[in-house]
Amino acid sequence: MSAAAAAASGQSAEVRARRTAAEFDLRRLSAEFLDDPYPTYRALRQFDPIHRIPDGSYFLTRYDDCLAVYRDVDAWSSDKRLDFRPNFADSLLYEHHTTSLVFNDPPYHTRVRRLLAPAFTPRALRALQPRIEALVDRLLESAATRGEIDLISDFAAAIPVQLIGDMLGIPQDERGPLRGWSLAILGALEPVLSPEKFDGGAEAVADFKDYLHEIILSRLRTGNNDPAEILSTLIGASAFASGTEAGERLSQLELIHNCIFLLNAGHETTTNLIGNAVDLLIRHPQAMSDLREHPDVIETAVEEFLRMESSNQLGNRRAVSDTTLGGVDIAAGTYVHICIGAANRDPDQFPDPDRLDIRRQPNRHLAFATGIHACAGMSLARMEAQVAIGRLLQRFARIERSGPFVRGGRARFRGFSSYPVRVCA
Repeated sequence: MSAAAAAASGQSAEVRARRTAAEFDLRRLSAEFLDDPYPTYRALRQFDPIHRIPDGSYFLTRYDDCLAVYRDVDAWSSDKRLDFRPNFADSLLYEHHTTSLVFNDPPYHTRVRRLLAPAFTPRALRALQPRIEALVDRLLESAATRGEIDLISDFAAAIPVQLIGDMLGIPQDERGPLRGWSLAILGALEPVLSPEKFDGGAEAVADFKDYLHEIILSRLRTGNNDPAEILSTLIGASAFASGTEAGERLSQLELIHNCIFLLNAGHETTTNLIGNAVDLLIRHPQAMSDLREHPDVIETAVEEFLRMESSNQLGNRRAVSDTTLGGVDIAAGTYVHICIGAANRDPDQFPDPDRLDIRRQPNRHLAFATGIHACAGMSLARMEAQVAIGRLLQRFARIERSGPFVRGGRARFRGFSSYPVRVCA
């Protein structure tokens, strides 16, 4: 290609990127974007990093802007009572998402997070590790016998669903609906909500609420409180159990919805992390061989998987007062979308950001957010991923796709709904 042709091609590419950035609308996403959002993120970050969407909200794609919003809890609110009303009205979806930990500010957020904290201490996690290892080994043994599995349903999702089921004390033979409930409830958080998704999400909340209510009543009747279970901890911290006013304790509604939140948060993040990680390794066979030969780098590898294909792609905040972000004046009440997936590929923070580097350091990605809303279960998710991916690579010398995969088709949560693989020792 001549210099003139190369220059013209470059100019044409820039024109297309500028148009992509200018026309971006979170409520009008194409299948192409859901498959691979990163070219769009790159265009936005380069040409319109604080992009005003037609509905008046802003879409943030630079690392520094996203970090600034996460850190300044006085200027940016996580409370979603106003924001969820148009989509959810007075439904059970509204009740759930405005009661759970993640979509609230202090002091409620502080109180509930403090009650959950004992389940995620280093000591508690060390006690869980043998259970995780045994579960992963059982799943890998089954995979070896079959030779072909669905990476998501047979492995990536099975790990957190079983673990959260244990933590909530849900009997083994009653865990079948858990993943479906979680997917339906979280699917209702997408930028565009169809009537079918709304109905499915509301029904899932109703079914899960009824189920947990019966579990809790049974615990209270029998006094069966296992100190190793987070459900027992939460019941003990609830006004429901003590018969007192809520005060610093959880009300019955808060207790139930934060149990639902634990399933949703623990299931979605870890399932996508493991599925996305194995997909990255299949697409980068040299990295797979490297990690198999050097299992000691699994910790930095998992951080790189989190950065490159963040399970949670979007966060949201609302401006508490008039403020300025990245040189842009933003009025009080304005909604912003924190694009984690774009921030984690910002070249100003991550050199050569589209390259998979399983030894990348430093790696200050935002996959688990940061500040007071940093994911409470991030250490558990990291442990599950390190055990699952590390043992998978050591158990099988060959791991390859055996058919077409199906992406989850969602903008907020990036992962797969199906991913057939063939494994061989």
